[in-house]
Amino acid sequence: MSNEYPLYPSLPEDGEKEAQALIDRFKEDLKKAANEVIGDFYCDVATHIESDSWTNYRNAIMDGFKNYNTRKVQAKYDFKQIRAEIYKEFREDIIKDLNQDIFEENARLEERILILQGQLYDRH
Repeated sequence: MSNEYPLYPSLPEDGEKEAQALIDRFKEDLKKAANEVIGDFYCDVATHIESDSWTNYRNAIMDGFKNYNTRKVQAKYDFKQIRAEIYKEFREDIIKDLNQDIFEENARLEERILILQGQLYDRH
């Protein structure tokens, strides 16, 4: 086995000092960058990360709210109570939102009809 290209070649004393200075400066720059990234992560990101169990719990609750059929699986009383409270507290908002949803759906359907009519007339 030839040692023509050693893994760690020996350098002259000045070269070793220069190389060590470059390595030391790189280490310091890397530490600064790591501290900045960790700081950003801790302050800006970590507060928004939810644990797996919390996410699963939240999803189960949201499924209950979104899918009215889950009332058959869960306790009916709970859903009656939730529904009654939401309706009592937000009746006007719910009606207004439903009316707005219908209005927006009608506008989308009207737009789609115009597009389809245009395609139909373009064929003839």
